Amino acid sequence: MQGCVPQDDNYEVRVRESFSKQKLMQTIGATLTKVIPGEVEISIEFQDDLTQQHGFIHAGIVATLADTACGYAAFSLMAPDAAVLTVEYKINLLSPAAGESLIALGKVTRPGRTLTVCSGDVFAVKDGDRKLVATMLATMMSIRDREGLVG
Repeated sequence: MQGCVPQDDNYEVRVRESFSKQKLMQTIGATLTKVIPGEVEISIEFQDDLTQQHGFIHAGIVATLADTACGYAAFSLMAPDAAVLTVEYKINLLSPAAGESLIALGKVTRPGRTLTVCSGDVFAVKDGDRKLVATMLATMMSIRDREGLVG
């Protein structure tokens, strides 16, 4: 995406440090697999304890992965003293999340000083093939000078 220029030379370190603080990502076994300006990839292996009653990865987990990938894609472009919070998102669940793993790809669609619009896609991987199972449109907010919100 044109205009995806980080405001911080250490954006990748900042994104990875912030991600490592997310207890939910640790709980579900998520891994940050790619960080470039305006784009982040997160993956998880299939786990029985993340499924719903039909054996598919729960929609809440799918949404969490897409939201987190979008948030960190936006965060990668923000100022060094900024924190990121989700303002809103809309997700379309396209297919059951079944496979060996899930990959969430968040990309900045339009960066902004305060609000950044992102898209997120979640793929189920089975036998090496990727299948799109969800797509998200999200708005992320850059928060500065707010006590308790850093990174």
